[in-house]
Amino acid sequence: MTDMRPYRRRYDAIIIGARCAGASTAMMLAGGGAHVLVVDRQAYGTDRLSTHALMRGGVLQLQRWGLLDAVIAAGTPAIEQTVFHYADEAVRIDIKPEHGVEFLCAPRRTVLDRILVDAARAAGADIRHGVSLNRLHKAADGRVTGVELQDPDAGMVDVEAGIVIGADGRQSLVARQVEAEAYATARHCAGIFYGYFSGIEDKGFRWYFADRVSAGVVPTNDGQHCVFVCVPHDVFAQTFRENPMHGFFRTLAANGQPLFEEVRNAEPAGRLRGFAGAPGHMRTSYGRGWALVGDAGYFKDPLTAHGITDALRDAEILARAVLRGDALALYQKERDALSADLFAITDRVASFRWDMAEIKSLHMDLNAAMKSEVNHMAAIAPGPAIAA
Repeated sequence: MTDMRPYRRRYDAIIIGARCAGASTAMMLAGGGAHVLVVDRQAYGTDRLSTHALMRGGVLQLQRWGLLDAVIAAGTPAIEQTVFHYADEAVRIDIKPEHGVEFLCAPRRTVLDRILVDAARAAGADIRHGVSLNRLHKAADGRVTGVELQDPDAGMVDVEAGIVIGADGRQSLVARQVEAEAYATARHCAGIFYGYFSGIEDKGFRWYFADRVSAGVVPTNDGQHCVFVCVPHDVFAQTFRENPMHGFFRTLAANGQPLFEEVRNAEPAGRLRGFAGAPGHMRTSYGRGWALVGDAGYFKDPLTAHGITDALRDAEILARAVLRGDALALYQKERDALSADLFAITDRVASFRWDMAEIKSLHMDLNAAMKSEVNHMAAIAPGPAIAA
């Protein structure tokens, strides 16, 4: 059942989507005194496709919002090392304290999204699950002025807003209805198959790269590991179509026999899931009365496991701009400056047209881009923590 309270006649902001980007933006806006409505067509706490891994920037955001303790208290393991496997070579990197971040983590989305939604609600946001966007309302000059919502209990509901924010994912309905232009599109994408397994030893983040294949082992909640394999988009169907489990383990074996044996001897938890891949994009993410955040505005291939970190970062940048009354062009400019190198490097990684020397070089470039991003976000004066 959805929330039976009546809707306000007008909100300062309406956010479509209550996942990482939407809930984080709502939390900050409501914490800044704005009247915020968040709607999501999915039920509270539902799972979604994710590699789960938070890079240092994402952990920094949770820490400054006062939510990191809740993530760890939910049984999310603290990651203190990451290992890159390049064919037969293993490169171990210990996570060193920086900007107050001493470890990384990879919470299940059923954990992280709930914590962010709960924090947004505690900050004062009005959050309704099971409610979907039907269409945007626009004034004669094209400015977005509100929404028409489909509420299972209340029927069609018209609500006014100072700004409507699309946090509704890669295939955003808000982006389509405002005709947001994609001004950058990636050339490559990877296909991914993943599942959850119990009984794997926790060795931190592990990333594997071999000839035209990749894999990852990510410790997450409930003593499980998310194990995923990646292949170029053009061979995804032939690899997994007839027998996904066979294709999954064959790709694991291509990344190294020890990895194959380790996962084969683990206990699967549920079915395998796949994503054939989609090209990344950067879209125009603001206009008169509207904005986009998260994958709705900026999406890149999940192979570099940076999507959640992007979402938390951009939520803070957008919310600050809205609360200050800045021109939203500054939000997009800041987002793009932080994302340009990450976007380009990820596209190159997703091409699978590299040898071991080049993929190591690409990871060094990726690390430099992430350091620049973290330094930028750490330099922003923190507001009060959302959680007590």
